[in-house]
Amino acid sequence: MAAMAVALRGLGGRFRWRTQAVAGGVRGAARGAAGQRDYDLLVVGGGSGGLACAKEAAQLGRKVAVVDYVEPSPQGTRWGLGGTCVNVGCIPKKLMHQAALLGGLIQDAPNYGWEVAQPVPHDWRKMAEAVQNHVKSLNWGHRVQLQDRKVKYFNIKASFVDEHTVCGVAKGGKEILLSADHIIIATGGRPRYPTHIEGALEYGITSDDIFWLKESPGKTLVVGASYVALECAGFLTGIGLDTTIMMRSIPLRGFDQQMSSMVIEHMASHGTRFLRGCAPSRVRRLPDGQLQVTWEDSTTGKEDTGTFDTVLWAIGRVPDTRSLNLEKAGVDTSPDTQKILVDSREATSVPHIYAIGDVVEGRPELTPIAIMAGRLLVQRLFGGSSDLMDYDNVPTTVFTPLEYGCVGLSEEEAVARHGQEHVEVYHAHYKPLEFTVAGRDASQCYVKMVCLREPPQLVLGLHFLGPNAGEVTQGFALGIKCGASYAQVMRTVGIHPTCSEEVVKLRISKRSGLDPTVTGCCG
Repeated sequence: MAAMAVALRGLGGRFRWRTQAVAGGVRGAARGAAGQRDYDLLVVGGGSGGLACAKEAAQLGRKVAVVDYVEPSPQGTRWGLGGTCVNVGCIPKKLMHQAALLGGLIQDAPNYGWEVAQPVPHDWRKMAEAVQNHVKSLNWGHRVQLQDRKVKYFNIKASFVDEHTVCGVAKGGKEILLSADHIIIATGGRPRYPTHIEGALEYGITSDDIFWLKESPGKTLVVGASYVALECAGFLTGIGLDTTIMMRSIPLRGFDQQMSSMVIEHMASHGTRFLRGCAPSRVRRLPDGQLQVTWEDSTTGKEDTGTFDTVLWAIGRVPDTRSLNLEKAGVDTSPDTQKILVDSREATSVPHIYAIGDVVEGRPELTPIAIMAGRLLVQRLFGGSSDLMDYDNVPTTVFTPLEYGCVGLSEEEAVARHGQEHVEVYHAHYKPLEFTVAGRDASQCYVKMVCLREPPQLVLGLHFLGPNAGEVTQGFALGIKCGASYAQVMRTVGIHPTCSEEVVKLRISKRSGLDPTVTGCCG
């Protein structure tokens, strides 16, 4: 058997890791002399969910390690600890969304007495540097938190050797073997590239790259109809860039389609161009550096072309499981999606191996879900708890220029589940007070509540389109989670004058056919 070089007592003598000097003899190599494993818990993946697991287990007095490695994007973009949300997702997205909103407020300012010379130019480089510096501070903060909790962090690309052991290669070329009694897989996902399209990989970027660009992307084609596509196109338009969205099919699949249509209407009326029913077939770089995109219009069957500075693919995500060698551990995945199959306890086909977050089949791909599922899992493993993650009535928000927040069932889902005759929908158009003086268009500011028709009219879903939708939806999510009825919501006193109070003033049912337009803020 190959000789093993063993390095003991890292980080104050609490941890040990082992390196393989020569090939062979891997299975079981990370066990101690008495057969004990190196860690109580090993977390594979350093995103929001994985870090939440590690910190929770450490607080419960367990010996914990985290392994995390970011494979650079095809364009060479790389980032630090913290996963998609921190580095190339929620955090930089929300900050760039805020930059775009500020642009709108600057346009409103003269109506409120501020003498602001128009137009006000936007500096991409300055914004990007500020956002990237904040992200880097979060990377460092996560490293410090792990160290403070005595969680060992390995920046290695891990793969399974057997059901209790993973291995990875450190920067110096040494192979590190780690074993644990329990393993949690939390590797998340990465953007999907349409590799069947000529030039897609060579010339296109994804959400893995957009937030780390040093220079403005310029005239941009966003391909896709996902929330990532709409959010990115929204803030690009908002900071003054010429932006086009190419959609092959319906926008925001899985969301309420009436609300989705209104999101698109608002974006189209505020400068974002749309190519509907179109699919790209080729991307070429022209001598002047621009990208020529060829696409086919499914309605006319004709081919067309356009030139852009940047092509951003936002056509979905794939689980980051390919390099894990899950078959070595006996972990089952979906043959269709390659996502990991788990039960209600987040357990895989191997009882002591678990998976949480975006890498799991059938779970909503949301950061707070991964965090809560991870904490609850660790509390069951080491804290004596029996609480399971509840995946129903999870609130979320799409940060398009006019934000869309929702919790519970869409109108389509409610009708499919309960039948049209058993569903009542209360709705209203409204005008935020802030829009009045500025003369803003509020055509798409809209709220609807989907309820069971029979008393006490349990609230099945809430959908809100307007400013600060995430803040509005988060508050009402608690009531819906607790089983609120329509009558209870109507007996809730609103905070005046806010957009949130429009939810507790919903008196008009779609079934009635009455005009749902709110004429004043004090009605």
